[in-house]
Amino acid sequence: MALGSLLPELQPGGSGRTPLIERVGRWAREKPDAPAFTFVDYSLDPSGVKFTLSWAETDRRARATAAGLRRAAGPGERAALLLPQNHEYMMTMLGAMYARVVAVPLFSPDQPGHGERLVGVYNDADPTVIVTTRSAEPHVEKFLADNDVPRPREVVFADDIDPALAAEWRDEPIDPDDLAYLQYTSGSTRRPAGVEITHASLAANALQLWAGWAPDTPNPELVTWLPLFHDMGLMSAMGLPLVYGDHVIYTAPLSFLMRPMRWLQLISECENVYTAAPNFAYEYVASQATPEKVAELDLSGLITCLNGAEPVRASTMAAFAETFAPAGLRAGAQAPAFGLAEATVFVTAAAEDVPPKVITVDRDALALGGLEQCEAGTGRESLLVSCGRPVGQFVAIVDPETRVEQPDGRVGEIWVHGPNNSPGYWRNPERTRATFGAELAAAGALPEGPWMRTGDYGVVHEGELYVTGRIKDLIIVDGRNHYPQDLEVTTQESHAAVRPEFVAAFAVEDGGAERLVVVAERNRRVPLARLDLDEVHGAVRAAVSVEHEMSVHDFVLIEPGGVSRTSSGKVARAATRQRYLDGGLPTTRARLAARK
Repeated sequence: MALGSLLPELQPGGSGRTPLIERVGRWAREKPDAPAFTFVDYSLDPSGVKFTLSWAETDRRARATAAGLRRAAGPGERAALLLPQNHEYMMTMLGAMYARVVAVPLFSPDQPGHGERLVGVYNDADPTVIVTTRSAEPHVEKFLADNDVPRPREVVFADDIDPALAAEWRDEPIDPDDLAYLQYTSGSTRRPAGVEITHASLAANALQLWAGWAPDTPNPELVTWLPLFHDMGLMSAMGLPLVYGDHVIYTAPLSFLMRPMRWLQLISECENVYTAAPNFAYEYVASQATPEKVAELDLSGLITCLNGAEPVRASTMAAFAETFAPAGLRAGAQAPAFGLAEATVFVTAAAEDVPPKVITVDRDALALGGLEQCEAGTGRESLLVSCGRPVGQFVAIVDPETRVEQPDGRVGEIWVHGPNNSPGYWRNPERTRATFGAELAAAGALPEGPWMRTGDYGVVHEGELYVTGRIKDLIIVDGRNHYPQDLEVTTQESHAAVRPEFVAAFAVEDGGAERLVVVAERNRRVPLARLDLDEVHGAVRAAVSVEHEMSVHDFVLIEPGGVSRTSSGKVARAATRQRYLDGGLPTTRARLAARK
């Protein structure tokens, strides 16, 4: 079953291929004094200090950055962004696009938990220059000295660039098919994959996302804390404001993680506001809210809050809605979505201003590739959340072996065709062909190709997309398919000692057969002194046996922070599995033994 169509401006010959960077100058001319980017710095004051750039100042600083970058790198060369999230980061991205230098959005090397990933990405991108700030310089020097990475030809300090350099910059024609930046996918144990984002694909996806959100309210604003080195964060904070010259208010990820209510407080200050975040963020902020904190919020101006970048859970949406309804949160504000870096970011969303659609389906039928709705309470059900419909692109559900499009109600791989698709992976032609060169066996009215294979399983029901899981994460035991997210939910609900949203289920080979292993972090709310490991193990094994009719080969309770996560906060099952096999997990049993 296929969904979608192209937007008029994205048809061949339409205006949708015009590079977004050209709109910066347009807004600087048409509304020079209007706010463009506001960065909220909580490191200077816990209540936040706001620094706002107008569109005129944004254009001036971006052109100055372009002139500074061009002195160090030529068109097509890579510039690695190793600096904190602030205006310097944003202006470097815009300046690189003006200068036709290919940006590699990364992060300051002192960011904890991503050192190995940074080394891999840096080596793969092979940058000509590094862009950083004076405050981050010691961390960059240490990174270069401590790791087997090539030194750049030059280091550019974004905070040293004189805005007066803007007068030197002369606009150059930009081919829409030129690379704008390399978006590295969330890490696992495999080689880093740099997705090539062109100026045309960036422009197309920004238009698609705005059309999917339908911003028909005056002067919409965006609030985000997402990392700018991640696809959703970069589109939210940089891509969307450029489309219509809207105002974005952003802060650093750590500011949200330390005090999640800051996110909703910033939203409360806006009359018409959009936001986006992964599922874990909505779960996290709801868990940290108190009636007193909620009473201080006004979320009546929140038009749409996109929930994507990882599996969307019905329980999370319900908890978020219930927690913040007293603050004026509309039932239809939540918008489950599906996307990935290979499609720039956005593919589908359910943003029709109605409550998110959740269906109850038979788990056994789903394991056999079919969608059958059932009543709740059977003990054999799973909840699936609709991720809506594509906008400006096509989505097809396809049998990955036969390449035949599947009918409504049949599970298959999600394929995407549209102008937002990346042309491929950086310096990886073999993987590019495998992912971006798919063709339908019997296209019919659909384009024959090229289609992008997402690696996700999904099903179309009543004209909407439901994502069922990652193909590579699928666990096959005794000939039956099991989706890891179902097993992870069962595990976290089986005992209070299991930390919600920090569970990884995966398969290992044992005696020629696949066996289930579940790794879960300990919930800090259960003190070590009162923890009964045998009780936790028994509860998990019993719950999985009853709910899924399968045995747990091994269950490992580990210390908080031990489950590997990707750059966007998703559980990295492959990386956790490798650490399990290597014996590198910080087990709670070892912690208890050390206390004795």
